[in-house]
Amino acid sequence: MKIAISAQGSTLDAQTSDVFGRAPVLLFVDTDTLACEAVNNTAIALGGGAGTAAAQLVIRKGAEAILSGRLGPNAMEVFDAAGVLAYEAPLCTVREAIDLFKSGRLPRQEKPGGRRSFFH
Repeated sequence: MKIAISAQGSTLDAQTSDVFGRAPVLLFVDTDTLACEAVNNTAIALGGGAGTAAAQLVIRKGAEAILSGRLGPNAMEVFDAAGVLAYEAPLCTVREAIDLFKSGRLPRQEKPGGRRSFFH
């Protein structure tokens, strides 16, 4: 399965990002092989609409799920319309977030707005 993760860096050992639309990097990872592609998030420089632009990038790259911190309402709407599932990722390494996802321990983001207290 191909997933996207909002991250602070470009490797599996990078820290996950607390935000989505303004995350520095979006990592696209094959959950079976852990092959990854790091894409600098150019939406970070937009005055507005960063979440929507970043969500459109995730969809264009073919990700079936997004693991991230806070998703805004516009990004959630784009993901919902495209059938991309959103999951709440804790602050940890990308590799750890993938392991949590694969083991079914990441909660779904059903609405925009941030992490649950479980991750604090």
